[in-house]
Amino acid sequence: MLVRIVKMSFEPTKIEEFLANFEANKSKIRAFGGCSFLELYRDQNNTNIFFTYSYWNSENDLNNYRHSELFKSVWAKTKPLFNAKPEAWSVDKLVSLN
Repeated sequence: MLVRIVKMSFEPTKIEEFLANFEANKSKIRAFGGCSFLELYRDQNNTNIFFTYSYWNSENDLNNYRHSELFKSVWAKTKPLFNAKPEAWSVDKLVSLN
């Protein structure tokens, strides 16, 4: 399993637009082949900074999503809202405690 973490920083005046776009597409992203988990986080102190946290069955599944029409349409609406370059990490989960 691959865990994908994406950090995004938005212009404060664009946050509602981002949230509306995420709300409209979150179920489609989660239902995309190979995605088994999706969450959105917001920094408590810097409230214009958000993180997505998603689980993918494989790197191939993530790449299929990143090259899909769904990703292209979501990203086209998201990218102009940034006030800093987004950062992304693909990581392996080593330990999980419930």
